[in-house]
Amino acid sequence: MPAKSLIRAALAAAALAAISAPAPAQTLKAVKERGQLICGISQGVLGFSTPDDKGGASGFDADFCRAVAAAALGDPTKVKFVPLSAAERFTALKNGQIDLLSRNSTWTMSRETEFGLAFPAVLYVDGQGFLLPKSRNVTSALELTGAKVCVQKGTTTADNLGDYFTANGMTFEAVTVSSPEESLAAYQAGKCNVMSSDISQLYGERLKLPKPTEHMILPDVISKEPLAPVVRGGDGEWFAVVKWVVFALINAEELGVTSRNTEEAASSQRPDVRRLVGADGSFGEQIGLNKTWAASAIRAVGNYGEMFERNVGSQSKLGIPRGVNQNWLLGGILFAPPIR
Repeated sequence: MPAKSLIRAALAAAALAAISAPAPAQTLKAVKERGQLICGISQGVLGFSTPDDKGGASGFDADFCRAVAAAALGDPTKVKFVPLSAAERFTALKNGQIDLLSRNSTWTMSRETEFGLAFPAVLYVDGQGFLLPKSRNVTSALELTGAKVCVQKGTTTADNLGDYFTANGMTFEAVTVSSPEESLAAYQAGKCNVMSSDISQLYGERLKLPKPTEHMILPDVISKEPLAPVVRGGDGEWFAVVKWVVFALINAEELGVTSRNTEEAASSQRPDVRRLVGADGSFGEQIGLNKTWAASAIRAVGNYGEMFERNVGSQSKLGIPRGVNQNWLLGGILFAPPIR
């Protein structure tokens, strides 16, 4: 076929594909029509998402699901929680089984490109670490050569381990497991002598051990793990909703708006506070929500600081320090664009 004919054929095929391609997803519309948000969470990560036998869930990630439901539907209880393993979480989102994934998932380039997904904003900055018995008298991850390390498949943990040990000329044996529960069981049974995961998760797993104080989390952080909610790609409206709910919670803490004072905030003399709670402007309508979308989310779960401290911080059993997840005005890297 001549070159011009090939070009015409290619253009025709592209045009046909564009016509026959499915329309971008309309998740917000579907959520509103259903009257319920379907949110994917973990099968059990203490402090982040722990399902119960009544269909509910507790934790930082579960609370974010409630915040999105409050913003989109005006009611934080209108959530159906779907516990998912690490291996099935992205497929479930891509296939439309859930509207939103809020499950301690690391934002990576390959996860966007291979699965056609999008990460609207970082909700929690984590890093990979190591849990091991204090009796081993180890003070640094550089002393772990030859260790048997329990690692969960379907996560970034395995690749990070390989990178770290190779870069430092060390050897290790990976003991691959399918869930945090299996990892903990293998560790207790002596099948591995080290557990590796996100540090926030290791704090929770240590509490499940018979004698938590006999185990330690090393100070080494071997990776950067920006944990973020996930949505399907190609749905700009829903992407914006989830993104700005994250930003609203962060901005609320910075501006002093809490779960208890959203009504008083509406009469504040500060323009940025009034915009946040919907007293001024039409920012909610611009992303398909009502004026008080942010106030509803904040009233439901609190601002970022309230949500953090209650679930994983000083008011929780985990007691994780704010660290880099502190507001930028207080020395952390937590930062959100303004609503204006």
